[in-house]
Amino acid sequence: MASRDVTVRGAGIFGLSIAWICARAGASVRVVDPAGPGAGSSGGLVGALAPHVPENWNPKKAFQLDSLLMAERFWSEVEEVGGVSPDYARSGRLQPVADDRALELARAREGTARELWGAAAVWEVIAAEAAGAWAPLTPTGWLIRDTLSARMSPRRAGAALVAALTAMGVEIVTEAPDEGAVIWATGWRGLLDLSEELGKPVGNGVKGQSLLLRHHAGEVPQVFAGGLHIVPHHDGTVALGSTSEREFDAPDTTDAQCDGLIERAVAAMPVLHGAEVVERWAGVRPRAKSRAPMLGRWPGRDGHYIANGGFKIGFGVAPKVAQVMTALVLEGRDEIPAGFRVEDSL
Repeated sequence: MASRDVTVRGAGIFGLSIAWICARAGASVRVVDPAGPGAGSSGGLVGALAPHVPENWNPKKAFQLDSLLMAERFWSEVEEVGGVSPDYARSGRLQPVADDRALELARAREGTARELWGAAAVWEVIAAEAAGAWAPLTPTGWLIRDTLSARMSPRRAGAALVAALTAMGVEIVTEAPDEGAVIWATGWRGLLDLSEELGKPVGNGVKGQSLLLRHHAGEVPQVFAGGLHIVPHHDGTVALGSTSEREFDAPDTTDAQCDGLIERAVAAMPVLHGAEVVERWAGVRPRAKSRAPMLGRWPGRDGHYIANGGFKIGFGVAPKVAQVMTALVLEGRDEIPAGFRVEDSL
């Protein structure tokens, strides 16, 4: 068999998305992951694709905006080729407004959103009653509504990419030698390996716990309240997440912190009281030292590249990450913004 143009090591959301765009560009690609697709943090439950606030603009926020606007076409094409739905929907988001100061700030952001997002999406303050029965409790009676946020099922998104890649003739295997350019999208353990090789900390893992409730909310926006994402899914479940634990002993074990998510969710959304718990989940998310995704050439390794550090925004930025990494690897065109470069975490 002819050698591959690209070997992608890691079958999480970054690895699979990069493989997809590389294959669409005509490259021969193989994906290698000893644990299989979605075995790490990309196999979680929540699937909140939410923007940063529209102010204090920087390359990270601009990159995220581009990716969120690319997402609908990206996932539509994946579904069309592979025949598996990622359960993507740009259904928006609601956030309670805590006090008068927060209300003033939220209304100011209506204007900055118009400047920064243009006609692509809306950020606005609405009365809680306008949101209907699916409205979080809010002490001021006001909510922030944005139309840029989207949601998906992480596992279905991974399955959709696997199906599309398979239809394109891309192998996804547990073992294989390096062939062609090698892209390392190996998650938090990959960041630890890279830190050891370079002799300095460039990133680590942050554990997150989440859970899934049985509740048929319908096609309603996700909610972000008190640092908690409450995300309704198409299959009649609602995902809650996540904790953020820098110190942990058991990467994939849930504990009382996971149970605490239910209390926080019911406090924000009483309609969830008594909902059946379908699943508890724990995993470790890769966090680069810069806090932004870590993208670019591997220092000192010709032909090797790094795409890691998705942390909490991995699914949201994956389409854009795949685009810029494909341009770099296949064309030598470097479109990686400041803050996202490998050097920013060294």
